[in-house]
Amino acid sequence: MNRLAHRVELVAPQSHLEGVAGHAWEQFVLPTLLRGRLLWSPSNTGPLMVSHQVITVHDAVPFDHPEWLNPIFAGWYRFLLPRLIPRVRRIITVSEFSKTRILEHAQVDPARIIVIPNGVDSRFRPHKDQEHLNLIKRLGIPSCHYVLSLGSLEPRKNLDRLLKAWELLCEEVPEDIWLVVAGAKGKAQIFRDVFFEKLPPRVYFTGHVPDEYLPALYSAALVFVYVSVYEGFGIPPLEAMASGTPTLTSNQTALPEVVGDAGLTVNPFSVDAIAEGLRKLIGDSALRQTLRQKGLERSLQFGWDSIAERTWTVLREAASE
Repeated sequence: MNRLAHRVELVAPQSHLEGVAGHAWEQFVLPTLLRGRLLWSPSNTGPLMVSHQVITVHDAVPFDHPEWLNPIFAGWYRFLLPRLIPRVRRIITVSEFSKTRILEHAQVDPARIIVIPNGVDSRFRPHKDQEHLNLIKRLGIPSCHYVLSLGSLEPRKNLDRLLKAWELLCEEVPEDIWLVVAGAKGKAQIFRDVFFEKLPPRVYFTGHVPDEYLPALYSAALVFVYVSVYEGFGIPPLEAMASGTPTLTSNQTALPEVVGDAGLTVNPFSVDAIAEGLRKLIGDSALRQTLRQKGLERSLQFGWDSIAERTWTVLREAASE
């Protein structure tokens, strides 16, 4: 969005609105402010009465897995999107997987859905050893050698199977290698979600990690693991690859599109497959080096400048119709 700031005008409520108030402003006030101009709605929603509009839909979670969402939230999007998507000029989405899911749930010409991936910021790059050591000390990570899992701690991120895989594996790997889990939920909630009364050995939860620490956190990791069962795109594996960290991820949904042949993919529903993937990466330094190089090269395809230009082209074409 920042790269398009000089080309678009931001229209927003005068004060922060949430829930019903926010949706009411979007549906009834926003259309009165457009004065015939094209509207770009970049986050899964937009006013139904405005057809001169481009909408960005990031995923189809409200349709595919409403059980993961607040019922009111899921119900609103399940009502809105099948009616809004056929009306607008263009739909931007972030992966071919998400495009197929949109087509499953909305009657729209496939040619009007344009796939433009997310990008990776240039601050995600290999960092120096001293930066690694400073970060590890700051976050209290018990070892300089760790496998990193990062993401919101919710059911689709598959933490339960990852912890079970680590439990199978941890006695086989060197004693100084830990599994570091970075995410925002408290431990009590984690245990409730994944049915662990006691964590496997050598697992460390950082809690929330500030954004400015993330590049060095990725870069310092021996391996990055992200075995989510559902993603419309999946930015963390891309950030890890750009940081020079070998990546293990899921072979489901959009994640294979992100990593290509630059990451190792496994069945996220198989604890044994996750454990075997980790075993390969931890134990094979040549494989890690190969994936490190491939990941750095692949991440160059996802620069925000080119993605912003592709988005602007879609907006310009839609505005001229």
